[in-house]
Amino acid sequence: MSRFTARARRALRDLGDRLPPGVAVVLGGAATVLGAAVVLRPFASLAVLVVAVVAALAVLGVAELVGELAGEGGAPPDARGARALRVVRGVLFLALAVAVLVWPAPTIAVVAVLVGVGLVVAGLLDVVDGVRSSGTDRWVRVAVGAASVLLGGLALVWPDVTVLVVAVVLGVRLVLLGVRLLVDGVRRARAARRAPDPAAASSGRSRSGRRGPAALVGAVLAFVAAAGLTGVSVAVQRAAPHADAFYDEPDAVPDEAGRLLRAEPFTRQIPDGATAWRILYTTTLDEGEPTVASGLVVVPDGVGADGGAPPPVVAWAHGTTGFARGCAPSVLDEPFESGAFFLLDDVLARGWALVATDYAGLGTAGPHPYLVGQGEARSVLDAVRAARALDDATLGEQTVVWGHSQGGHAALWTGAVAPAYAPDVPLAGVAALAPASDLVGMVSHLENVAGGSVFASYVVAAYDAAYPDADAFAAVRPGARLVVHEMASRCLSEPGALVSVAEALSMDQPLWTTDPTDGALGERLAENVPTGAVEAPLLVAQGASDPLVLPSTQDAYVGERCAAGQPVDYRTYEGRDHVGLVQADSPLAPDLVRWTEARLAGEPPTPTCATG
Repeated sequence: MSRFTARARRALRDLGDRLPPGVAVVLGGAATVLGAAVVLRPFASLAVLVVAVVAALAVLGVAELVGELAGEGGAPPDARGARALRVVRGVLFLALAVAVLVWPAPTIAVVAVLVGVGLVVAGLLDVVDGVRSSGTDRWVRVAVGAASVLLGGLALVWPDVTVLVVAVVLGVRLVLLGVRLLVDGVRRARAARRAPDPAAASSGRSRSGRRGPAALVGAVLAFVAAAGLTGVSVAVQRAAPHADAFYDEPDAVPDEAGRLLRAEPFTRQIPDGATAWRILYTTTLDEGEPTVASGLVVVPDGVGADGGAPPPVVAWAHGTTGFARGCAPSVLDEPFESGAFFLLDDVLARGWALVATDYAGLGTAGPHPYLVGQGEARSVLDAVRAARALDDATLGEQTVVWGHSQGGHAALWTGAVAPAYAPDVPLAGVAALAPASDLVGMVSHLENVAGGSVFASYVVAAYDAAYPDADAFAAVRPGARLVVHEMASRCLSEPGALVSVAEALSMDQPLWTTDPTDGALGERLAENVPTGAVEAPLLVAQGASDPLVLPSTQDAYVGERCAAGQPVDYRTYEGRDHVGLVQADSPLAPDLVRWTEARLAGEPPTPTCATG
């Protein structure tokens, strides 16, 4: 935005001296109010942002042309080449203003792209102008032009961040320009009352067409800031996780779900005394929708060797890591804790094997069925089937499903669909930990949670991909759609998530333009509430201090399941929030291990529904 910053100071100075004092005061007041509104509420209104951009571009374009026609203050007219460049800049700014104004239903993405193009082109023109100049002017124009090109490139590559840049930098500039117009208008009005001669009234200030050391320092600082922002952007983009070729779907994929396609040793964060593999396998999103998924298999060394009983399986369904392909736990630096699994040592110490799906669409090509029950459950069950085909590992038939948050939702669905979908994977138990059970209530509540818009972006992206009829993005306020789209492209554990959180916290307007629980989207959310009967013993655990999955919502869900005849062992834990519930020091940890031992031992469950 240095293009606007550097040019606007000169532009409004020229234009301000040619406006009647009263008009300057009115325009200055309007610019100040408009700029303050954009800075303080960048995502409040797409219309306000469009008006601000159009107004700024129009003022800059007119001022460039006015300056070219009249010359600068008492300075000699520009050389022919420089004057031509100034005309081109003025026409460019006006053309961009018209483009934003007349674009059919302009989105923030359109505004970001047009501003980015304008910054790049205007910056290049500044560089050319600088090369043709001499002395301090040359370096000022080159530095400002280079900064403009860098920021324009960022606007095109990272459009949602551009919204913040446009809002803050352009908004602040509008405020400063508005104040300048107000001050100049008032000053010239007072001067006119003292000196009737208009020439005398406008001559209180002597200007030179040459720029001094202060302008050079400002230009260099602008370039350094732009270069620094570019460096941060490149670093953040490089830090985003990316799946390697292991996750690519092979040319020939069997129709049968649960087939092992590929496996290779995995060592990251694997403790001593255990061996692990990452696997690629076939699964389905729903009936008639075959796909592939990835996951991890961890087996304790020595268990099942020399004819001993093979290890039973804990099938882990991880919590939310993101929606983008690179967000698979097996891709991330922390393959277990990124998905809120903190009990790997406990599992291995008891001689159990771990089969941890990434789910379809994380690691592998999407879409990822985030909070879409059938797709999640099938990924869990087919991972167990595929793990059994490993050449160097032998797994037992007994399987207990654990899942947290999104994975708790997946665990409930796994328990419901397993008998019909995967009768060859009999379940000894299902443990749903802080499960996202009531999707309708949770989605309605997300706006009340700090950073809840990030989770909402995953829901919108997933349901838009899975259910085109739901038109999930239509439920999002137009001014927030670009931001929601970009949020959904970032994993929770990557540095870019800080941008998502900042954007989420800066939204002081409703995320939704309509109630997301109404209409087709609401119907799709309701049909993914896990209400199917779970034949295996069922444990539901909930933190009493959970701000994301509310205890009252979980109480109501469990009450409804009990009323429907579903036996549930429901346990709540005081002082535990959403992630704290499943951490290694949580009182749930030993309870979960003991409950699993009892299920594997064939002991009868003790549901709490009988007393509820």
